Amino acid sequence: MLKRFLFSVSLAPLLLATPAIAQTATFSGQSWWDYVKVLAADDMEGRETGSAGLHKASTYVVEQLKKSGLEPAGTNGYYQPVKFFSRQIDESASSLALVRNGKSEPLVLGEDAMFSTRFSLLPSVDAPLVFAGYGLRIPETKYDDFSGLDVRGKVIVYIAGSPADVPSALSAHYQSTGERARTLRELGAVGFISIPNPASMDIPWSRMTLARTRPSMLLADPSLNDTHGVQLAVTFNPAAAEKLFVGASHTFADLAALAKDRKPLPHFPLTASIQAKATVLQKDVESDNIVAKLPGSDLRLKSEYVVLSAHLDHVGIGEPINGDKIYNGAMDNASGSALLLDLAAAMQASTTKPRRSILFLFVTAEEKGLLGSRYFASYPTVPKPSIVADLNTDMFLPIFPLKVLTVWGLNESSLGTDVREVAKRLGVEVQPDPEPLRNSFVRSDQYSFIRQGVPSLAMGVGAVKGSPEAALQKTWLTQRYHAPSDDLNQPVDLIAAGKFEEILMQLALRVADTPQPPKWNSDSFFVRFVPQATTGR
Repeated sequence: MLKRFLFSVSLAPLLLATPAIAQTATFSGQSWWDYVKVLAADDMEGRETGSAGLHKASTYVVEQLKKSGLEPAGTNGYYQPVKFFSRQIDESASSLALVRNGKSEPLVLGEDAMFSTRFSLLPSVDAPLVFAGYGLRIPETKYDDFSGLDVRGKVIVYIAGSPADVPSALSAHYQSTGERARTLRELGAVGFISIPNPASMDIPWSRMTLARTRPSMLLADPSLNDTHGVQLAVTFNPAAAEKLFVGASHTFADLAALAKDRKPLPHFPLTASIQAKATVLQKDVESDNIVAKLPGSDLRLKSEYVVLSAHLDHVGIGEPINGDKIYNGAMDNASGSALLLDLAAAMQASTTKPRRSILFLFVTAEEKGLLGSRYFASYPTVPKPSIVADLNTDMFLPIFPLKVLTVWGLNESSLGTDVREVAKRLGVEVQPDPEPLRNSFVRSDQYSFIRQGVPSLAMGVGAVKGSPEAALQKTWLTQRYHAPSDDLNQPVDLIAAGKFEEILMQLALRVADTPQPPKWNSDSFFVRFVPQATTGR
């Protein structure tokens, strides 16, 4: 995952698979990597949702599940079809401009700003701008960036992030797409302009903007569209953001300095209006979740399910970087899908079967906004109350030895105790999210289950903040995340991958075999999503 390592992956395991961490008896990492090599090969064309490449990958996954002897658990064999609307901006017929004192200042799409088609953009918007700090309203802490600010009929401008005194779970939830849209609807705002916080950007603007004309998607089921009402959605380049604040009471440089340290931000009207013309091309798309079942052995508990999930899709073919236009998605997330295939084969072959049933769920359209998992969690192929937990794997990143396990959601449910016990037996330390500003807990598929009240977590090969390993992860995000270089020509630590597999398998078995199902901690923010009928379980 690091561009500075240019040797081939066939050599990388030999260099990185050192005795620093003892090899587990169950997994060597090699069978996992063999699956990755198929799913992230060039002929899968980056596995874009609805594409021939993703269909090919899905066919391969189903073949492997059949080979391992797992039962189909979709609505059509192993498949659960999902319908989408695909939307793509036509920049040749779209424009953005700031209007100040009657003078229009055109903005350069891709250089200054870009549209987001995850929302139903109006063809034309002309509205005043107001700066609303972090753009958050959090009732639990009485935090309100809109207090005393008139935003009705206006477009709000905000810096992505949250103040330091807001708990990370609250911060992450209220920064989610659906919650932002709900807040704007309630306030009567027309739309938003989001400025990425320069201190916490995963990838540089130069790469972010390469994806601006790729299709976005919405679930065709209108009951699952929580973005309605937003008429304009724009992301603004931080390097050009001073244009928004000309003549205002604060400069962007001053605001960014405050946001870097998560300090409170002021709220004030801006001197400009925004004029937007958006031409969006729309078409229907269908793609599939894949669901397989390992039946439980206990007569009573086998009707309950532990879900192991990973997304199969990636971002497909895009703008070339260094001459390469295939975004292979080896670590994001062929790695997680390969892990599920490897675990499915190992658990089916074992003479000891879990007491609860285990669902192996490969979801589509994660990259489009967690859409495949949202559809499954809303319309599961087993009775909804029977799902007791989701253990999600997304980009677990085995690029150095596994000494520390990062667990998103560690302190939210009884699953935290389970994972601590499993990791301790294997000599691995456990830490909560070291970078809560990235909102990782709500940015992958476990959040679709959380919103249905299901105790959930996600895990990855961890690094202590400020350590050399943390620097390696940061470099990977900057150089390889959502880039063609997330391919098979990057270093992997097979022993770390094997150790991670062992942890996930033992955790899944522990949850499946424990008589009482997992439950949210009473002080967890997410306990609010548990349906009333099940709060006593």
